[in-house]
Amino acid sequence: MTSLMPRRRALLLSAGLAAPALWPAGSRAQGSWPDRPVRLIVPFGAGGAIDTLSRTVAQRFPEVTGGQTLVVENRAGAGGTIAGLAVSRERPDGSVLMMADVGANAIGKELNPNLAYDPATAFTPIIHLVNLPAVLMKHPSVTANTMPEVIAAAKARPDGFTYSSAGNGNGSHLFMALFLKEAGIRMVHVPYRSGAEMVTALIRGDAQFGFPTVSSGIGQIRQGNAKALGIGNPEGTPLLPDVPPVSSVLPGFRVAVWHGIVAPAGMDPALVARINAVFGQIAAMEAVKQRIFETQAGTVVGGTPQQFASFIQGEIARWTPIIREGGIRTE
Repeated sequence: MTSLMPRRRALLLSAGLAAPALWPAGSRAQGSWPDRPVRLIVPFGAGGAIDTLSRTVAQRFPEVTGGQTLVVENRAGAGGTIAGLAVSRERPDGSVLMMADVGANAIGKELNPNLAYDPATAFTPIIHLVNLPAVLMKHPSVTANTMPEVIAAAKARPDGFTYSSAGNGNGSHLFMALFLKEAGIRMVHVPYRSGAEMVTALIRGDAQFGFPTVSSGIGQIRQGNAKALGIGNPEGTPLLPDVPPVSSVLPGFRVAVWHGIVAPAGMDPALVARINAVFGQIAAMEAVKQRIFETQAGTVVGGTPQQFASFIQGEIARWTPIIREGGIRTE
């Protein structure tokens, strides 16, 4: 583990910041991009959070590119890795980009050793767009009403509680696995096929706990069908101002669903900088920030390609032991 991570970090950074001999450098000049419509591959189906974000960005794309369009293309399946494989095989000329997700673009190989590409080396990180907060929820039938009470109850009843997720290796699965590890407790995992299904299972009482995004769970929380116990990020969220961060009980705890823009590996650094600047302009628009907050409770991040590359490496480093210790697999 300790020898693997530095090597993967070097590979990740080199994938994003160097153009190998396989593709001709400078295939599209910095100032000319985009000179045609750009395809943005989304690794999940229409209507979900990542699709909503992608279409919000695409709507504003012509405003900062002289009228060029960003065409959103959904390629769902295999936890996002069908899309990841397709994008990894494209030319790094800026004609095809991807809305990045933790599975397809960071930990997919750890979840499925047979995956035909390695997320650590297959992409050029361009910009970290947003973080979407997650919320630890419980069914009303659970009498424990605070995180310390839940932890105490779970210690008294090992494997006596269940939790739902949106699928093996999904962020909602990993967030809960991290919470259980840091709290020193166990629960039985019940995977479903989507965030909507996992929340439905929780409010029906088929599972007692879950860790969805705030945007997925807030409606049921407000209706009293579920109770919010803690917010995944230390800052909390103004949408649930009375809900404490999980870090108030488990110091250092921080989780969020994240998305950004990546391209196939080996992109010319000048083109990387140009694409970063375009999406940075879009992310800085107040209307975009407001839309992301209203629809997904999300916050814009932004930053440089190097910062996004380091962030992805950090995600690989911190989720790898959770995946290995939990025996989490998607193949």
